[in-house]
Amino acid sequence: MAKYRLVLLRHGEGAWTKENRFCSWVDQKLSSDGIKEAQNCGKHLKALGFEFDLVFTSVLSRSIQTAWLILEEMGQEWVPIQSSWRLNERHYGALIGLNRAEMALNHGEEQVKIWRRSYDVTPPPISESHPYYAEIYNDRRYKCSDVPQENLPKAESLKDVLDRLLPYWNEKIVPELKSGKMILISAHGNSSRALLKHVEGISDEDIINVTLPTGVPILLELDENLHPLGPHQFLGDQEAIQAAIKKVEDQGKVKSAEK
Repeated sequence: MAKYRLVLLRHGEGAWTKENRFCSWVDQKLSSDGIKEAQNCGKHLKALGFEFDLVFTSVLSRSIQTAWLILEEMGQEWVPIQSSWRLNERHYGALIGLNRAEMALNHGEEQVKIWRRSYDVTPPPISESHPYYAEIYNDRRYKCSDVPQENLPKAESLKDVLDRLLPYWNEKIVPELKSGKMILISAHGNSSRALLKHVEGISDEDIINVTLPTGVPILLELDENLHPLGPHQFLGDQEAIQAAIKKVEDQGKVKSAEK
């Protein structure tokens, strides 16, 4: 019997996810499909009888919007939400805005996979001349963060994401979990992967093969020491989930017509 249960998910499909671009810290709303994914996620969690006491999100709109839609579908709009930049998507630096398939064509699929999925490889940093630099670093949401703006990352590996996420996990989320609250974390592909790596002890080598589809809830069942009682569980139609995982993996491949 699990002492603690936690639901984690990558937000619903975003506008740039649909366009196969590195979105990262650029603020994007959900696509029409992403809205449906979040709503379906809420319907499924309601059908399974989940009742949340607290929700954590990043400060990016697609993460927050996903949480809102899930809670609305569950009739739990009143549940408090706490947001932090520490749950943000990985900062992809100079790659932000670029198309993954075009990058695969120009740099090779293996290099793109390393940039997207590896543990300790950092992409080139964003510079002030980057078309989205001002939009990110002049955004008022980062004036409210717990670090000075000049100390915010300019590019991150997955290791960097875990390093900035862990203090928030240990200081904010874990105490709420241990107090008996049922928690939902609506985060991103890489902040969710980083958290899974930490909780489940996934190796630096194996994390490259962990892919999370959008809008699919993941159940973690933990013992009194927050150790997993088994591997994480994707909740929903398993065949559809595997198809969604393949779709994410294929984003970093050259399109057939271009090969």
